[in-house]
Amino acid sequence: MLQLRVRDHIMATMSVLFMLLMMVDVAKARGPGLPNVTVLATGGTIAGSGASSTTVVGYTAATVGIETLLNAVPELKTVANVKGEQVFQIASENMNNDYWLKLAKRVNTLLAQDDVDGIVITHGTDTIEETSYFLNLVVKSKKPVVVVGAMRPSTAISADGPINLFNAVILAGSEEAVGKGVLVALNDQINAARDVTKNNTSTADTFRTPELGFLGYMQGNKPYFYRQSTRRHTADSEFDVSNLDVLPQVDIVYGYANMNRVAIDAFVAAGAKGVVHAGVGDGSLARPAVEPALDEARKKGVVIVRSSRVGNGIVARNGEAKDDEHDFVVSDTLNPQKARILLMLALTKTSDTKEIQRMFYAY
Repeated sequence: MLQLRVRDHIMATMSVLFMLLMMVDVAKARGPGLPNVTVLATGGTIAGSGASSTTVVGYTAATVGIETLLNAVPELKTVANVKGEQVFQIASENMNNDYWLKLAKRVNTLLAQDDVDGIVITHGTDTIEETSYFLNLVVKSKKPVVVVGAMRPSTAISADGPINLFNAVILAGSEEAVGKGVLVALNDQINAARDVTKNNTSTADTFRTPELGFLGYMQGNKPYFYRQSTRRHTADSEFDVSNLDVLPQVDIVYGYANMNRVAIDAFVAAGAKGVVHAGVGDGSLARPAVEPALDEARKKGVVIVRSSRVGNGIVARNGEAKDDEHDFVVSDTLNPQKARILLMLALTKTSDTKEIQRMFYAY
């Protein structure tokens, strides 16, 4: 009799354990414990479509909605609890300040929520480096923000969008990416928003940080970091766009042989508050054509930043121009398009060139 009772007790215990194991398996299948990642869609090639499966140029960007993008990668459910939201739907050459402000405010709203662990932003590759750097300066959280795109439309053979999106969601939900600033992740490579640039018009490995190098790689469904940016960003940034509806007008003037002052004068006349000069070499200024025009603009209150069209290296203060004498700012290692972004945000706080120069060395 005692043996029967013991056996019955053992069987009952085993039944309870079996039911508990079944509940754990169900819970795992439903995703509890997985990170909560929100995917914000903005358009671009990753949401593009072509006339045929071999169309990789001449396709139409920004035609596929967020739900279709997510449904095309069912594996996302195994790595995160994913929600999608269509913020806007554009080809990224049409990106502008208004879209940036809208996107930044939405990102900050979501990151302030306890049920959001990270954000992925799908974006066209033409201006992905600019959007990512803008967000790098205005996002108010250490939670991961990953900007991702594709070089082939969703309808192409071997479209790179699905695997890029999959990796981006893993990265955005990872502890390793916390506090690293806004990241750009394509082609299994992780880049810092501040340093990355589009390097090739059409190949899948176009995004690079030529001299400073990748932050890391995605391999085996896991991020591996080997370095990080030392410049201020995100939660440590002094910039705040939460109450801004417009940004100051800042334009870029490109340096070249036989350059004249027409573009500088036109931008100043059109109301520019700042001008970035993408000079040749170490940000050199053509004389007598360009330097006097920039001096005149500065005397009118326009802030001048010397950058370089070269794309790598430090623009030396008082190197190719007497910056102290002219009251100019130098861009440090920022390329012209990113120098424009930092100058816009700097001008929301001050027009003091010494203070703006500090910002360029800090960010």
